[in-house]
Amino acid sequence: MSQDTGQSDTGLSILAVHAHPDDEASKGAGTVRRYADEGIRTTLVCCTGGEEGDILNPAMDRPEVKENLAEVRRSELDASAVEIGYDEVVMLGYRDSGMPDTEANAHRDAFANADLDEAVARLVTVIRRVRPQVILTYPLVQSRYPHPDHLQVTAICIPAFAHAGEPAWRPECGPAFTPMKMYAPVWSHKRMKLIHQAFLDLGLESPFDEKWLGRPSRDDRITAVIEVNNAVRRKALLAHATQVDPDSPFWFGLPDDVADSIHPYEEYMLLESRIATEPMEHDLFAGLRP
Repeated sequence: MSQDTGQSDTGLSILAVHAHPDDEASKGAGTVRRYADEGIRTTLVCCTGGEEGDILNPAMDRPEVKENLAEVRRSELDASAVEIGYDEVVMLGYRDSGMPDTEANAHRDAFANADLDEAVARLVTVIRRVRPQVILTYPLVQSRYPHPDHLQVTAICIPAFAHAGEPAWRPECGPAFTPMKMYAPVWSHKRMKLIHQAFLDLGLESPFDEKWLGRPSRDDRITAVIEVNNAVRRKALLAHATQVDPDSPFWFGLPDDVADSIHPYEEYMLLESRIATEPMEHDLFAGLRP
């Protein structure tokens, strides 16, 4: 997807920072589509190429795919970005770190091994160019899925949010711009229970077993609930043919119309804000619109 240096007619901009191709599909896709449809500028930063991703769709488990996985995943990312409505996809330029204690995790180009100041500077360069009032990243605590690249996303977003508006910090990264709010997506316990019940109501086996349903709820951390079209996430996930099995009961075990109608909301926790916010928001740009 070509670089877009123009500004939106609304003057508003949102930037999502993700670790790998496919993360943008499972986290916040409907929210970004909603804002894209409003004419708000939408930018995706993908920090790695996803070179270490497992091929989870048997139909794509072929030698030519394995040999060119980074290229295949980039084409999938572009297709997903079109479904979501991103104006621009920026590759931050690092290698997938793989899981802890693997050979990939020790690679010198792995995102987890990047010089932190340099990685922050790369992100600040994007922030200063696309000027987002709102940034989406990952939670500060990620104990449920502590992937090194996901942890590193948060590790660079926090200082980038702080430094982007400081003219004296890395002036070579562009004219200073101060983002105002930063959020992390939350997969609510309420959503899981509603999906689980829908399986039972249809006489189907639910993939949400006690491992999922027995987790402590984090719903008390939710500070924003955004109404979305769930079909956006479904279509974006299907664009990632290597990473998402179309027969997966977790993602696609319910009829489309049923799945799309369940809890048509995406939820977030507020990580940082430079303006006063309400305890519960229904617009990530609350307090920022002209």
